[in-house]
Amino acid sequence: MDNKKALLAVSFGTSYPETRKVTIDALEETLYAAFPDRTGFSAWTSGFIRKKLLKTTGEKILSVEEALEAMAEDGFSDLLVVPTHLLEGNEFDIKICSVLETYKDRFAKITVARPLIADEKDAEKLAAVMEEIYAGVKENEMLVLMGHGSEKEECAAYKWLAGCFEKDGHENFALGTVEFEPGFEPVMEKIRERKPEKVYLAPLLVVAGDHATNDMAGDEPDSWKNQIAAEGCEVECILKGLGEFEAVRALYTAHAKEALA
Repeated sequence: MDNKKALLAVSFGTSYPETRKVTIDALEETLYAAFPDRTGFSAWTSGFIRKKLLKTTGEKILSVEEALEAMAEDGFSDLLVVPTHLLEGNEFDIKICSVLETYKDRFAKITVARPLIADEKDAEKLAAVMEEIYAGVKENEMLVLMGHGSEKEECAAYKWLAGCFEKDGHENFALGTVEFEPGFEPVMEKIRERKPEKVYLAPLLVVAGDHATNDMAGDEPDSWKNQIAAEGCEVECILKGLGEFEAVRALYTAHAKEALA
């Protein structure tokens, strides 16, 4: 039997076509190029977004189950799964790992790469990349990163990352989440304490989609932008998802290579 090899890139998904092009699509292209001996496949974990796209644009995007079924039917035996998720939350555990478990007898080999922040070393590497990207933030300014948050109580990814910034002397970097811990209040406390002249707001999200556009940079009074502006700070929103940065894409590629090794 031929040892047909596949690479399955799994993302949450987005209904914002412009950010998709420069994040999810760019990440997939980077991964496929790094493993030319593997046939590239793509799947999204968000059923809501997949249904929305099918309805609005007619585009059919595969779920993880559908992609695995297609690969198994096609005779692929060696599978490398690369999640473009940020951390080991429920999306990763339930919609990727649990599904793969049910397909383990259909493939000779399944290898799963880690999400972007799976341990403290991952956090250190991402922190170094973020510090390089936002090296222009001055001492009397602040960078605020908006993450999604995880309902997994043991998920320490945000704490690790914040700890790295502090250890590296970036006390003017703050990190909050739209949902779950640490939330937004610690960010506001830090802003009130430091009284920065300017705040740069950027998503700690692979894609600058709905959360970045509305919760972070939206025109509603409760958007992060307007709540921070109400404290008397100048606010600049940087609507760039992590997937846009080559150095971040390189971290995902490294995880995939480490998984195979």
